[in-house]
Amino acid sequence: MTRYTRRQYAAALCASPIIPLPASPALPVTVRLQKLLSAAGLGSRRQVEQWIVAGRVTVAGRVAKLGDRAAADDEVCLDGRRLLLGSPQAVTHQVLVYHKPLGEVTTRRDPQGRPTVFERLPAPQHGRWIVVGRLDVNTSGLLLFTTDGELAHRLMHPSSRIEREYLVRVRGRPGAETIRRLLGGIRLEDGPAAFDRILEQPPAHGEASANNASYRLVLREGRNREVRRMWEAVGYEVSRLLRIRYGPIELPRDLRPGQWRLLDERLVARLAAAAAPPALRPA
Repeated sequence: MTRYTRRQYAAALCASPIIPLPASPALPVTVRLQKLLSAAGLGSRRQVEQWIVAGRVTVAGRVAKLGDRAAADDEVCLDGRRLLLGSPQAVTHQVLVYHKPLGEVTTRRDPQGRPTVFERLPAPQHGRWIVVGRLDVNTSGLLLFTTDGELAHRLMHPSSRIEREYLVRVRGRPGAETIRRLLGGIRLEDGPAAFDRILEQPPAHGEASANNASYRLVLREGRNREVRRMWEAVGYEVSRLLRIRYGPIELPRDLRPGQWRLLDERLVARLAAAAAPPALRPA
């Protein structure tokens, strides 16, 4: 029997012909259902989660549950209708700014028959419009809409801490101690809340300054009626509320109530950068 040294054995292996193994078929990339559907512009993550919990979503004929994953070419249905998901990378998303007038509700349909913010919007190129946050029926100003469910999710997520700026008019004349309380933090029924900045504004033309006070204020949350509830907690009623900024996007001065405008690529990129995780935001 021929004996080889370790070096001879290694040399013999290197000289042996290489037999290629058959390539494994590429497996489809799967992601969580709520991420897959929101990336396709069908709704925000929260909306998709609500559909899943309600049993409205199926994958390959099976009722989906939270935590399920799927690929873009899987048979995913909503209310029995198959969704054409396609490749998220191939979708060109849109973002528009809307000047919400008083009296409109931030829902698709209203049981009371009131007008909704969706009624004036143009048809999107792909998917459907997803509203970024809400404004109550008595609040006007800036609303953002996008067909990118992932972007909407990041913009609304509390961890993003994106600034919302408002003009507010309150009945009465709050003192310095009241302003300090609002900046230092007060407790609401759903947890503590505080404004980041409060700047008093001169009264608008024709307003009685002795009976009202106007402020420009900023906070980094979007809880239900938060601005109004904070002022109510310190004993003041809000008589007028207008949102003028969401992150880097300001309400255009020439955009009248009920009008909308698509954002250009530069502003969309700024908005996406503001919604990115802190470690990925530009310095």
